Amino acid sequence: MSDVSIPRFRALFAVIGGLNLLATSYVLMAQASKPPQSATMPSTRSDSAAIPVPRSDANSMLAHRQLVAKARAGGIDLYFLGDSITRRWGCTDPQWSAMLANWKRNFYGWNAADFGWGGDRLQNILWRVQNGELDGVNPKVIVVLAATNNVGNRPGGDEKVADILKGFDALIAACREKAPSAKIVLTAIFPRNDNPAVVPEIFRINDGLAKLADGKTIFYVNVNDKLSDATGRLFAGMTVDGLHPTVKGYQVWADGLRPILTQLLGPPAQTDHAPPPTGDPSAVRPRAGS
Repeated sequence: MSDVSIPRFRALFAVIGGLNLLATSYVLMAQASKPPQSATMPSTRSDSAAIPVPRSDANSMLAHRQLVAKARAGGIDLYFLGDSITRRWGCTDPQWSAMLANWKRNFYGWNAADFGWGGDRLQNILWRVQNGELDGVNPKVIVVLAATNNVGNRPGGDEKVADILKGFDALIAACREKAPSAKIVLTAIFPRNDNPAVVPEIFRINDGLAKLADGKTIFYVNVNDKLSDATGRLFAGMTVDGLHPTVKGYQVWADGLRPILTQLLGPPAQTDHAPPPTGDPSAVRPRAGS
């Protein structure tokens, strides 16, 4: 190598070093531009109970329109919100006529209306509340029983429990936005016996719901000790299928609600001006050719 080549190599090394320094700078700038990730606040799951999601099947959308019409009819002081467990109690489906009779015996005079829909998870109920089913109703009391469909029959651990409680937070916030003067009564999730492994998760969620109650605007009712033993095994005669209550099971719920409803609404009146109950739209569709 000649003496003339040495300065050229030194210049080349200097250029390479400068390029490496520039590349390193760009990497550091790119890393700095990324939003920080919290170790204590995980990102919301795409299927989170706290993100409203509609039920897009035709029957659910038709039922939603019926419930919006019921809400617009007015005259509702006691508003029940939930899934099929809530729905079956106050619906017109003929197979649940005994449940509707029990509903009327317990709530006539309190102007009660049922806004449950079968199969709903918290995110579906949240969507319904945000899309007309509570608009302008201004009930005095909202009773919530929800999330058994989020629990399901498979354990999900800490993440699932935390997400369901986030869903309840979102639902409470939506109810407060739509009906700011209403008192909210959270009902503990009932035990379900299709898989005993999920019962501890139900207990943990219910513990979280109890902590939300302040005795002023949010109240908590837990009748599970009347429905099941301490392990969550349902007593005989309380459900039709290990999940949905019988008339006897619904009466347990009614007995648990009565003291707080009497406190918040006073005794039932002799008349009732709630809109008539609704049912499953698919059950009243005309047959082809009729």
